[in-house]
Amino acid sequence: MKKAIFITAFFLINQLSAQEKIILWPKGQMPNSKGLQLKTEEKEGRIVQIKETELFAFLPPKEERKQMAVIVIPGGGYYKLTYDLGGYQIAKWFNTQGISAFVLNYRLPTSPDLKQKEIAPLQDVQAAIKYLRKNAVQYGISSDQIGVIGTSAGGHLAATVSNISTDYTELKGDWENIPTIPNFAILVSPVIDLGEFAHIGSRNSLLGENASPEKIKEYSMQNRVTEKTPPTVLFHAQNDKTVPVMNSILYYQEMTKNKVKGALFIFPEGEHKIGITNRSELTDNWKKLCSDWLKTIGNK
Repeated sequence: MKKAIFITAFFLINQLSAQEKIILWPKGQMPNSKGLQLKTEEKEGRIVQIKETELFAFLPPKEERKQMAVIVIPGGGYYKLTYDLGGYQIAKWFNTQGISAFVLNYRLPTSPDLKQKEIAPLQDVQAAIKYLRKNAVQYGISSDQIGVIGTSAGGHLAATVSNISTDYTELKGDWENIPTIPNFAILVSPVIDLGEFAHIGSRNSLLGENASPEKIKEYSMQNRVTEKTPPTVLFHAQNDKTVPVMNSILYYQEMTKNKVKGALFIFPEGEHKIGITNRSELTDNWKKLCSDWLKTIGNK
């Protein structure tokens, strides 16, 4: 019996080491919440409402583990989360590179529980960055090699946390001194502009259908780039009809103006489907380009 218990415990420990679920906010301390008791809801393989913020750890074997880690931010137009295709599958690919990956299932701004809808996703990703920096030793990673990767609307959130230094987490004590800006960012088919080249669904979900010009400008991330923006690489398809390629171009232009280290790769095809499984060999190259680029910014 004892042997059976030991084997079961060993199995569970190994499972957890590969995919550990982390609840970021202590019970009753999630900021910007009305205190509603929500249930996580899923439709057609997408999360459309989330009970509480979750972070899932995908860790490569210790023998292969590098110091670098990424927080994977799924897309979904800010009204759903493509947590598998735009989350878990990307995390597993990073593991093949020896990079630890943490998938963030963040609160959607469409949630009825929020007091201020547009800052909830930012609060969650800032808390995730703080958590990993505080617990870096536990995961065998470096606190100064933590980046973000976001696809589509997740790319907008990755760009947002890269440029807004105000700490919205409301975490106190020794948490207050932990910075929230990531060390690097990877943006795949990202929503950047919420004005002329906006993905309207993302803008409406984040800011509402009657957002003011001032608010639209504030959350168009090309307007927030400074010399303090972390190194960033962008991937986009020229024929993307969902999120126009001008989103990435505008962001990279501002990076260049502000001397931010980075790169922009535009593929002639790929539409809004650049991911782990790609229709063309050309578009599939984004993964090798990404891997090679990461080596230039200090992957160890």
